Amino acid sequence: MEALISSLAQQEVHAINHASDVAAVRRSGQKLADALGFNETRAGQLALIITEAATNILKHAGEGEIHVGPAQSAAGVGIDVLAFDNGPGIADLAACLVDGVSTAGTAGTGLGAINRLADEFDVYTQPGKGAVFFMRLWRDLTAPEPCGVEIGALWAPVAGEDECGDGWAVHCDSRGATLLAADGLGHGPEAARAAAAAIGALEARKGVQADELMLAAHDALRPTRGAALATARIEFADDEMQFAGVGNIAGCVIDGARRALVSHNGIVGHNMRKVQSFPLPFGPGAVCIMHSDGIQTQWNLDKYPGLVGRSPILIAAVLMRDFIRGRDDAMVLVVRRHGSHR
Repeated sequence: MEALISSLAQQEVHAINHASDVAAVRRSGQKLADALGFNETRAGQLALIITEAATNILKHAGEGEIHVGPAQSAAGVGIDVLAFDNGPGIADLAACLVDGVSTAGTAGTGLGAINRLADEFDVYTQPGKGAVFFMRLWRDLTAPEPCGVEIGALWAPVAGEDECGDGWAVHCDSRGATLLAADGLGHGPEAARAAAAAIGALEARKGVQADELMLAAHDALRPTRGAALATARIEFADDEMQFAGVGNIAGCVIDGARRALVSHNGIVGHNMRKVQSFPLPFGPGAVCIMHSDGIQTQWNLDKYPGLVGRSPILIAAVLMRDFIRGRDDAMVLVVRRHGSHR
């Protein structure tokens, strides 16, 4: 299946601090379900998933966040729900995933119900370091056509802004996938316009190599204030990724070892002096992580045992939760090639 998934899709972020927040995020989910053509039964399942996830945050952590948006997948039409907190974590996850078990003494069906209702479910937790839950519900009951990569991304504007100047996009086709991560200069609407122009360049030049996409984006960004940009092309047949970067998008590939992605100085759309692509091995199970400078660079997944093998959105959520600077727009894009040893 060929598809473009990007940060241009609507993503609703809800702080969960009070019981009234549960109804607010549930209404947001219903609105998206209506827009995507979910039937009443599937929309009802989504409402239950959201209610249990939000209630779980309040009961066990006191506060947290829930993100609701279209499925970050080329496989079909669906809705993703991401819930995370900085609470005490879950000491016995296996017990909590039994349907009907509630350690908070509630009559709710708990995490076991979420696991049962969601078409895709994953969780990452550490004692004393909070928990992150990922739930996906497809619109249709039939199994979606698989895609060659799994995608997980989060993005957030700096406080006081409604639009995020950091953006991302992934185009999937039968031969591979093309990745793009952009950080529009500054923040606010003009930075968002620059990121959108970069995504438009990918939409117009699907399937090209990383350096070709960088040149196309340079032309597309000339009328804007410009951006830092990273582009990559994964070729399934070659088990390889070609990467090109200009500016301060940080990135790495994790495939047993961790390999940093090298970028050149410059601003795409203005003073881009050099474009060079670098090949890296990228076989089944390999993970690529790209993020803007709104995320600290000192993170190390070795301090999160087992996280690298979880759903990409869980990796993105932990990095965003624990390493966001808070002084600029922020974005994390994680892409795994199918075939993980999870």
